Amino acid sequence: MNEKSSIEKRKRGWGRRTGLLAALLIIIAAVFWFWRTGTSDSNASSENPTKSITKSEDNQDPNRIENGIHVRTGLIDDDGLMTVVANCTACHSAQLVTQNRMNKERWNATIRWMQETQNLWDLGDNQEIIVNYLVKNYPPTEKGRRENIKNIEWYDLTD
Repeated sequence: MNEKSSIEKRKRGWGRRTGLLAALLIIIAAVFWFWRTGTSDSNASSENPTKSITKSEDNQDPNRIENGIHVRTGLIDDDGLMTVVANCTACHSAQLVTQNRMNKERWNATIRWMQETQNLWDLGDNQEIIVNYLVKNYPPTEKGRRENIKNIEWYDLTD
């Protein structure tokens, strides 16, 4: 009985191995098929007009300016723009940079802080270009988050 049960165990083991191998082959075939169909459409622009539109948009210059705005970052086009893009947006989104409207002294202090604590590289002559761009195009504002509420007609709450 012992010999018979060991033969059955071996048969079951082969069945499991065969099932796992089949499942693995199916997964490999599916991955290959998806990969192949995703890369085989390189000449599909004549078959699918939507694809040709998408491809032409992807080929546009990432540093293009439209209506005075750098399209990729939303920054204002002015002297020093590309220096700011190269140095600031390497670590931050442009929105983070522009929401911190500071004067020249505060920007220089912030840059020093980033160099001392955040491993920002030495900007050299670019620091003056960056600070001048930010102060000119994104100056500090006196306005807070919202205007004070005025002319409110209050009412009494009743039980």
